[in-house]
Order: sequence, then structure tokens, then C-alpha cells
Amino acid sequence: MLTIHQAQRSAARSGSRGNPSIGLAIAGGGPVGAVYELGALRALEESIDGLRLHELDVYVGVSAGAFLSASLANRISCTELCRIFMGTQHAALKFVPELFLRPAYREYFNRAMQVPGVLRDALLTLIRDPASASTSELISELGRALPSGIYNNETIHEFLQQSFETAGLGNSFDNLDAKLYVVAVDLDNGKAVRFGSEGHRDVPISRAVQASAALPGLYPPVKIGQRHYVDGALRRTLHASAALDEGVDLLLGINPLVPYSADAGEGDDPGTFHLPVSALINGGLPLILSQTFRALIQSRMSVGFKKYRTSHDQADLMLVEPERDDEELFFTNVFSYASRNALCEHAYQATRKDLLKRREDLEPLLAGHGMQLNLERLQQEDRTLMGSITHELSGHSRVSRNLATT
Repeated sequence: MLTIHQAQRSAARSGSRGNPSIGLAIAGGGPVGAVYELGALRALEESIDGLRLHELDVYVGVSAGAFLSASLANRISCTELCRIFMGTQHAALKFVPELFLRPAYREYFNRAMQVPGVLRDALLTLIRDPASASTSELISELGRALPSGIYNNETIHEFLQQSFETAGLGNSFDNLDAKLYVVAVDLDNGKAVRFGSEGHRDVPISRAVQASAALPGLYPPVKIGQRHYVDGALRRTLHASAALDEGVDLLLGINPLVPYSADAGEGDDPGTFHLPVSALINGGLPLILSQTFRALIQSRMSVGFKKYRTSHDQADLMLVEPERDDEELFFTNVFSYASRNALCEHAYQATRKDLLKRREDLEPLLAGHGMQLNLERLQQEDRTLMGSITHELSGHSRVSRNLATT
């Protein structure tokens, strides 16, 4: 699904400046969201002549989106990222999703060490005033011994750091040719922090990404300096204003988080299969939480994106999202190699379809930035993502050449 807004000033601006400034904002969504985003990004890049996603001016990333934005800002091409995440034989690095689901044993141990003290405090409270000590108060005391996260997110930092080193890149915001903003939330005051901005540039990129992806409950907060940080999506979904504040002429946004709706496809062809609504409740707590989180995230983002039309009226806006009846995205198992690649291919094809369907709206918008749709490529019905990244040479970027020779 494409949301397009052409700025009122775009016609007057066209031709009045040199090369247009382009920004890319990528939202979170966990491993599933990242795989969807990769497929969508690949479709955008190969379908729009003049668009090279690893050569843009400003990048913004939140949570899983920070993982991709940081890589693109470091000039790792979209093609190479697809190869890595899809596990092709041409990939320069091996990506294993299970790497990010290792138990946080150190956190478990540290919390376990607190159990005696917590039990002592709870018992003292009960002994001192047994009449007023409620069950909820005792449970609250015991809650201090619970781990702050299930999985170890140190592997996020380690994987990215290794990737940058393998590609011959640095891990510093100061070494980038483009501007990169990785958004996290300061746990101690609830405010969003843009790593990469003034006052927040002395943090390794990989550590900032780790903080941005620290979803409470799943991953422990990340300590940077004397502060603790959690997932940037807790404040906003896309944080596209970070790029718009830089004065970009065109903003591309990718958001994989939309609530699933079995009703959304009611007008489809009678032969189209849709899961019954009961599939959500039957999926138990994980699916219910996922649906709730998606609804909150997408609703908030939709409101924010509409505000950009007036708050940053110098920029053309283009937002890519999945359809609300996209069962393959909602119910996929990203830890299956076959499912992961199928989802990436699915996102690629869905985005190609949307671009072709909206070509009349897109062509004047893109023309204002010196770009155009590659209709011949979009109309190739047998074209696949895997085929495109297999046949494209790795050497179209310096980083890809470094990766290929490592």
C-alpha cells in the first residue's frame, strides 16, 4: 500500500536547485518487519531509475529499521543486504536470526542474585504490618527479581560491528558520508533520543542500534554512558521528522506494522482465501499482543504522517506499507529459512504491484527529483527478487567490493 503526498511547493522547486536531497526513514517490526522492509526496499530501488538507496543524504532508523538504515548509511547496498538476510551463496556474511534469540543468561544470574534480598524485604514488610500488607504489594516487591529482558541483545551490537569491520568500515557516526539518526528512548525520562545528532554522536553505531531495538520485555535496556535506553518505537513509529528537519526534498518511509484485518479483503475475487477472524483469538497471547501493538503503532504513525504535510510542506512524501489483509506477513515464521525468503519475495512483489498501480501519481512526483519509474522492469511478470540479486554484480558499490573480497 502506497501513501503519496506531493508538496504544494514541489512544482516551483523543480529545476530551481541542484541534486535533490532524499531521506529514508525505516520503522521497526522485529525480524519479520526487517525482512518485509528489505523486499520493499529492493523493489523500490530497482523499479525507480535514479534511486540508489545506499547513496541517499539522510537516514533514520527505529528498532529493526535502525539495523537496515545503519547499513545503508554505511554504503552497504540493498542488493548485498538482501543476499545476507536471505542467506544466498553469494552473501558476504552469514545471517542467522536465532542469533538474536539467545537467552540473557547474565541478566538471569544478576536478578537471581537479588532474590534473597527481595524475599527478605517482602517478609519484613509482612512481619512488620501483616494487616495492611496486601498480596499486590508483595508481588510488586518480588517483581524486582524478574529479568528486565528475555533475550541477550549484545549480539545485535556484535553482529553489526563485525559486519562493518568486514566491509572495511568504521563504527562511528563521524565517519559516514550521509547523516544517520538512530532513535531510542531514554528509560529514565521517557524522551526520544536521536543518536547521531549533536551531543549523541560519540556512541558506536552498533551500540545505538542495539539500544533502538531494545523492546521492553524481550531485551534488557541498553546502558550508554550513565543512561539506559529502550526501543525507539515507544515514542514514535517512523521518526521521519528527523530527516524532514534536515530539509530533504523527498522522504521515503517504510512501515511494516499494520494491524491484520480479515475483513479488508471482503471485496476480493471469490476465489481468494482469507483466514477466519477467529484465527487471531485461536493464536493465543502472542498473536493478540502482536495485533494490539500493530494497531497502536500504525494509528499513531498515520496521524503523524498526515501532520508532515503541513509541518514540512517543502517535502514530497512516499510511504510504503503492507495491505491490512496480508496474511503472509502477519502469520509468517521468520526463523524458517524458506519462510523468510518467501516473505522477502512477497514484499518485493507486493511493492512492485503497488508502484505499477500508482504510476500515474508517482511519475510527476519522481520527475521533480530527476527520477522515473522503470515500467519495462515493473511489467516483467516473471521477475523475482532472488533472480535480481543473483544476477546483479556485487561491485556496484565500494562496500560490496570490500565484502566480496573478504
